Amino acid sequence: MFSIIGIVVVFGAIVGGYLMEHGKLMVLMQPAELVIIFGAAVGTVLIANPLPVVIKMMKMIGAVFGSNRFNKVFYLENLKMLNEVFGYARKSGMAKLEADVEDPNKSALFSKYKSFMKDHHAVHFVCDTLRMSISGGVGNFELDQMMELDIEVHHHEVTAPVAALNTMADSLPGLGIVAAVLGVVITMGSLGGPPEEIGHKVAAALVGTFLGILLCYGLFGPLAGAMSKINDAESEYYHCLRVGVISFIKGSPPIIATEFARRTIPSACRPSFQEMEAACKGGGAAASA
Repeated sequence: MFSIIGIVVVFGAIVGGYLMEHGKLMVLMQPAELVIIFGAAVGTVLIANPLPVVIKMMKMIGAVFGSNRFNKVFYLENLKMLNEVFGYARKSGMAKLEADVEDPNKSALFSKYKSFMKDHHAVHFVCDTLRMSISGGVGNFELDQMMELDIEVHHHEVTAPVAALNTMADSLPGLGIVAAVLGVVITMGSLGGPPEEIGHKVAAALVGTFLGILLCYGLFGPLAGAMSKINDAESEYYHCLRVGVISFIKGSPPIIATEFARRTIPSACRPSFQEMEAACKGGGAAASA
């Protein structure tokens, strides 16, 4: 929502200031310049990146305009899930978890936590680690390293679309100059014509530079920044899961392991201990989510 407001503010301030100086808005409407700049920018992305990265980039741009799922209710539900899984394993034994981690979609333990199950990477991240712990032969330190490596690999994958959009944004000012140069070439071919026609072509050429700079610093650059913050929030979520799981595997009681996980949550969306305790006992916001 705030991304949409920000875009409206950027374009509103620019258009509003232009109109305050008695500029003619129709002069800025140059579809040909936009086709040159934006089309070439999209081409640079296609040249530099494989198709999966381009598709992921488009999905992440869409996510920028959605709501932030990493809020207090989301974390409360996941803390409740961890506490229930740990409590079940402590009461029944780790071996009883094997069927649940082998097929979490059919597990009565996992399937009721919708926000967790929607994130397939988080599901595999937790279940694969628990599976390795159940199978034995892997120490706590090695399991922690496995989870850390998993986070690093995933973070590298999700930063590729951000880098692709940043590259596209960086190319826009230069492509705006390309469009302006083409406009000057057209203008030079019309030097014998009426002054009004020459002035119109010069204005169109300058609009190309304007559009390239505006789209870079006013739209696609900030979008890449917003995508990067979404990735950071996702990494914080996986770190929370990692700390909770490793703490339990090391022998902490379920509620203590869950508290370790809670302490890693950023303060802006971290539930209090009382809220977590109420959720784990079946009440609170997580129970109603």
